[in-house]
Formats: sequence, structure tokens, C-alpha cells
Amino acid sequence: MTTPTTSTPCIKLCVIDRLSGLCEGCGRTLQEVTGWGAMSEAERVQIMAQLPERKAMWSRPASRCAGQPTR
Repeated sequence: MTTPTTSTPCIKLCVIDRLSGLCEGCGRTLQEVTGWGAMSEAERVQIMAQLPERKAMWSRPASRCAGQPTR
């Protein structure tokens, strides 16, 4: 019997950025990280769909001027 896997964007680089409140590795909030196991798969998929946009914000030069994360 196989155990179902839980979808996760975790890359084992768990550092919460103080300015954004997002994990520098995966882009989730601390609340999302700690509640991940209790979420439904649909909730996890919905959050994971938002992560590319969150992470893209870190690399935009204008964001840095506005006090946003520098990643």
C-alpha cells in the first residue's frame, strides 16, 4: 500500500523574510507553512498557484525602492 503524498513547494530553504513575511525558499507565509499539513489539497494547489507571482515581486527593481524584499 502506498501513502498519498502532500503537494508542497518547499525546497528546504526555510527563511522568513522580515519585510515581506514570506519564506525565501518557497514564497509561502509563515501561517501557510505551519498550517500546510492541515490544509486540503485544493487549498495547497491554490496557494502554490500564487507563489510564482509572489517570488517575481522579489526580483522587480521598483519593489526594492518601495521597501519590498530584495530577492
